[in-house]
Amino acid sequence: MKRNLVLSILFLLAGFSFHPVHAAKWRAGHVIVIALDGWGGYSVSKAKIPNIRSVMESGCYTMKDRSVLPSSSAVNWASMFMGVGPELHGYTTWGSRTPEIPSRTVNGNGIFPTIFSVMREQNPKAVTACFYEWEGIKYLVDTLSLSRHAICPDYEKNTTGLCEMAVKYIKEEKPHLFAVCFDQLDHVGHAAGHDTPGYYEKLEELDVQVGRILQAVREAGIGDDTIIIMTADHGGIRKGHGGITLQEMEIPFIIAGKGIRKGWEFRESMMQFDTAATLAYIFKLKQPQAWIGRPAKHVFNR
Repeated sequence: MKRNLVLSILFLLAGFSFHPVHAAKWRAGHVIVIALDGWGGYSVSKAKIPNIRSVMESGCYTMKDRSVLPSSSAVNWASMFMGVGPELHGYTTWGSRTPEIPSRTVNGNGIFPTIFSVMREQNPKAVTACFYEWEGIKYLVDTLSLSRHAICPDYEKNTTGLCEMAVKYIKEEKPHLFAVCFDQLDHVGHAAGHDTPGYYEKLEELDVQVGRILQAVREAGIGDDTIIIMTADHGGIRKGHGGITLQEMEIPFIIAGKGIRKGWEFRESMMQFDTAATLAYIFKLKQPQAWIGRPAKHVFNR
């Protein structure tokens, strides 16, 4: 009997040791980040977006998360994933592929530490991915730290392609950290203008795709152990962005799921680089010393 007890203990220890990730210590086993390029916070109250609104109602949100300056794409995608502003990560223009200012520090892959590289260093077997429409994102996420990264080809014609890729990946791989980055709304903002009927039509189309991603999470059987985050890189005004108006700078930050307070519009200040810090907080990661982002601890149940 004593021998059987010892064998049982050894078996349990072995099972624990070889488990790919110790997700039990995390605040949630899975996080899906859905980000819409060019999504201004001003637009949410005006749009018919039932799926996005359902995430808001089941979680916490602010429409006053602020982009870093300039309110352009690469600068803010970098800040979202790197936990700092351009003064430290060094990416300063709309289309930066390498830092114009030397990064304050770099990781083993030669890039400023991203949430994906920090996750890989501290949880080597975690499944992480980033799927995107705008090619520029691949230069900002540290693809060498990802389990998978992929661009949706010809997305201006294949407008549901990225969603279909994301749905398939969620169901097959059940990723621990997965970012899905849509570019289509920004294109409409530049072509038809922000805060126009065409802009809201595209936002409502994307809401349907958000619904499909949410359904995939449920069908994958991970819904009860998942946190959904929805946000953007920047907003826009007229047919552009990059300036200092609040319409360009204020973006949504919506979070819902396991351990998140419900139905609360929070007033606390939030910046673009706080998204990376909040992700680190969920996965109980030690932030790099260079990061300045603060986790949104107030959205979590005490």
